[in-house]
Amino acid sequence: MSDIGYFAWDLATARADAPCLRDDHLDLTYRQFADRVDAFATQLTDNGVRSGDVVAVMLPNRAELLVALMAAWRIGATATPVNPTFTAVEAEYQFADAEAVLVVNEGPGAPSGGRPTIAVADMATTPRPNWAPDSGPSGDDIALLIYTSGSTGRPKGVMLTHDNLQFMSSSMVEHFSLTAADHCLLVLPLFHVNAICVSFLAPMLAGGQLSVTGRFSPARFFDDVARLRPTYFSAVPTIYALLVSQDTVGDTSSLRFAVCGAAPISKELLDRAEQRFGLVIVEGYGLTEGTCASACNPPGGVRKLGTVGPALPGQRIAIAGPDGEHLPVGVTGEVIVAGANVMHGYRGRPEETTRTVVDGWLHTGDVGRLDEDGYLTLVDRIKDMIIRGGENIYPKEIENALATHDGVLEAAVIGAPHEVYGEVPVAYVVTYPDSPVTGDQLTDHLRGCLTKVKLPVSIHVVDALPRNPVGKIDKPGLRSRHRPAAVS
Repeated sequence: MSDIGYFAWDLATARADAPCLRDDHLDLTYRQFADRVDAFATQLTDNGVRSGDVVAVMLPNRAELLVALMAAWRIGATATPVNPTFTAVEAEYQFADAEAVLVVNEGPGAPSGGRPTIAVADMATTPRPNWAPDSGPSGDDIALLIYTSGSTGRPKGVMLTHDNLQFMSSSMVEHFSLTAADHCLLVLPLFHVNAICVSFLAPMLAGGQLSVTGRFSPARFFDDVARLRPTYFSAVPTIYALLVSQDTVGDTSSLRFAVCGAAPISKELLDRAEQRFGLVIVEGYGLTEGTCASACNPPGGVRKLGTVGPALPGQRIAIAGPDGEHLPVGVTGEVIVAGANVMHGYRGRPEETTRTVVDGWLHTGDVGRLDEDGYLTLVDRIKDMIIRGGENIYPKEIENALATHDGVLEAAVIGAPHEVYGEVPVAYVVTYPDSPVTGDQLTDHLRGCLTKVKLPVSIHVVDALPRNPVGKIDKPGLRSRHRPAAVS
């Protein structure tokens, strides 16, 4: 199998009537899923989409989102999932940067950037008799274009190939010992590679099944687990914090294990969640640039709380010094990763790709150390990224948005501790002399530029920003103002 898109057709024959994918409105067997993929692949072709084109999919979690991704792969196109809560400005930037030729969305009023669209309600569901694509993609063709922000504040498109996805999904199947008896409950957003690989592709490759839930709430989660009887799920620390805070816990006996990623989880919360739900929770670590995950504690082996586990099958993790030299066990440095999971590159940004992937090693920008068993402990982040409830937020993007207000002279955004979300953005702004702008007015301005999760919880208008001896804004100093007490 040269690409990830053909497993559905192999399984449609082997497990035609077995349960495959369901959401609140659909319940599909493997054959029905394959038929819907072929039907939409035909529709894409009829709308002029060709091999190598990019199809943007801007939908909330639902079965049709996965049908759209697979249909694009079926005809050799690239899919770029778009956060459905994005403002028109944010969505149109991604459409343009990806050079999307068509947008799949929720219909009239949804962002399209002036491009041709297919509304989810208009997606074809019946395949054309005897249809087959002219040719399938090769393993090194781009399957996914996932956007992640960077130090410049402009989101970058991470190019992941069919080989990347095949390798990562197969690695997940091996690491988690997934079989056709496994059933994933998907609660994370499908515009992230984590949900696509861990919750969708991995159980599908194993011949298992996936249930896509609606908007997350603790009550709904426990109802879904009791009703659907999944064997595992993947979530972020914020979700675990919300779940353990509930007075009533439903029947979770079907769950074999759970995965925690996207942000560090405390030992205390991890232990509390395991005891409360009676299951193994494994903490992992990875980047979009590494096709989701590079390290993870094993569900059935030695787990070391406080670490993110050893390298996943087929990957290597090393710790690098300032000059790129590999450091010995126990020494702290930059985490670097090598393997078939490393991205093809950033779309249209060859210089940034060259800086990030050096001699096959992905430089993560994270600081950590390895123990004698190869288990990775994360120490800090080189970058200023804020992780709010599992969502990556880059201060520069918020600072750039603040700078579009006429009254703003300069701005600095930092992450402040939060009991539920882990971190939240806080902004410090210097205005032009005699400018009457207030923090509330700046918040109103940002609502038209940024999605809700990126909005600062507070904006402080100050006379000047603190600076270090070389004249740079002293962000560590700003962060220290918020350390004694959590932001409410």
